[in-house]
Amino acid sequence: MSLNHAVADGTTLWHLFNTWSEISRTRDGCELSTPRPVLDRWFLETSPVPIALPFGKLEDIVRRPVYLPVRECFFHFSAESVKKLKEKANAEMAGTATATATVSFLQSLLAHLWRTSCRARELAPDRETTYTLLVGCRARMKGIPQEYMGNAVTTAVARSTAGDVVSKGLGWAAWLLNRAVAAFDEASVRDDLASWPRDPRFLYVPQPTREEDPATVITGSSPRFDVYGNDFGWGRPVAVRSGAGNKMDRKVTVYEGRDGGGSMALEVCLAPKALARLVADEEFMEAVSAAVA
Repeated sequence: MSLNHAVADGTTLWHLFNTWSEISRTRDGCELSTPRPVLDRWFLETSPVPIALPFGKLEDIVRRPVYLPVRECFFHFSAESVKKLKEKANAEMAGTATATATVSFLQSLLAHLWRTSCRARELAPDRETTYTLLVGCRARMKGIPQEYMGNAVTTAVARSTAGDVVSKGLGWAAWLLNRAVAAFDEASVRDDLASWPRDPRFLYVPQPTREEDPATVITGSSPRFDVYGNDFGWGRPVAVRSGAGNKMDRKVTVYEGRDGGGSMALEVCLAPKALARLVADEEFMEAVSAAVA
């Protein structure tokens, strides 16, 4: 199954999967536990409907990039390991002038990956590196129900030099991610949505060149999605993986862990040599409970 992210997001995808699996499992017409989807389209009150798209030909909106070869590995992190990363990140930030919030479990785990991937890629200390996160808008916007079937995500970007990300510690990198996400509130999301009809645009991931390896990390999906609860009548899933779409150097997909209880998993795509160095990184692997190439 595939999904066009311009049309729908992960919340929509997993709502469909959860409902589909429950229908297949029960087959008796009983009331479903998954809530009914909200199929109404949603726009700002001031948005013109329909919105005129200023694209003259298909090539203006459709891009088919050719990505360089990558290797991928699926890393499992136990609930205890994720908890230790969060405790370490918040302890490092405690008492500092920049410690204005508590970083989350996920932000701590992604900061751990960001730091060690900079090392694995052997980035120069002065090279700018970015971490892009998909941020859900349903909980940040009044009027968008949780069951809205569409695309309601925006992107948050944390920036720094590779040298600072590596040398300033887990807490500092996690705090950068925390601040990038915290910058998106209802007002900022509404401003962005209000500007879109005036300048319609679609999000594209830049295609790296062979001359310069990417210094970015992009994470999609969420550990909150119920991916292991999808029993179609054949039993609980033994594994969850994403397909071939968007498998590029820098792409990370986060899932709930197979053991539940706060465990998480990361599907990491990197250039072959960089992934080999990541797997050999003792600091990174110390937090990993299992890895599947």
